[in-house]
Amino acid sequence: MPTPNLRRWLGIELIEVSALEKTVSTLGGGLAILALIAISTWALPAGGATAVITSMGASSVLLFGVPHGQLSQPWPVIAGHCISAVIGVSCARCISHPVIAAACAVGLAIGAMQQLKCIHPPGGATAFTAVMGGSAIRELGFSFVLFPVLTNAVVMVLLAILINYAFPWRRYPNAFRIPAPSPPASLLPDDSPPTHEDIIAAIRSLDSFVDVSEEELVRLVEILKTHPGKSA
Repeated sequence: MPTPNLRRWLGIELIEVSALEKTVSTLGGGLAILALIAISTWALPAGGATAVITSMGASSVLLFGVPHGQLSQPWPVIAGHCISAVIGVSCARCISHPVIAAACAVGLAIGAMQQLKCIHPPGGATAFTAVMGGSAIRELGFSFVLFPVLTNAVVMVLLAILINYAFPWRRYPNAFRIPAPSPPASLLPDDSPPTHEDIIAAIRSLDSFVDVSEEELVRLVEILKTHPGKSA
């Protein structure tokens, strides 16, 4: 097994979720992609479906592997894909050189998603696909945004809501989530920082992938204790 320092440098997750959590993530992601393959293949029979499904496959990892992450919520998923698709189609039409068009599409999509608070990494793949996805996608023009991109994104979100709803600790989006029972209160004084064991126990009690490092959690606690109500 890697040493703690090596795990930190490699970014290996400290906490493993339960077998049930892994199973739900696996089956949920697979079912979602099965549905999207059917939709995209019907919409793009000439072969463009593969390129579209690629970006949605990345979304399924977030929606079913990290359902409570900020990048997995409905607004980032739907708006991130659609805005990126609009930018991708626009760049494909306005820039004749495909490589430059693809680079501009991805870069502008990132900037737009940041500005509109809908950062969703697979959106970059959607912007790229609009430029480099082949003739079947280019022929759709801006219709590509509504179908299959918007349709696929909405279907993905609805499937995430339905599949995760059966598991209270996984309910999606975050507004539907029922938190897991809190662990026993720490016996440490209020002014004592959390220990490594405290942080690990707190994360493990969630039984869900948490997209934040131990160092970031410690730093947040320090900020709250030093400057409550203020940002760093």
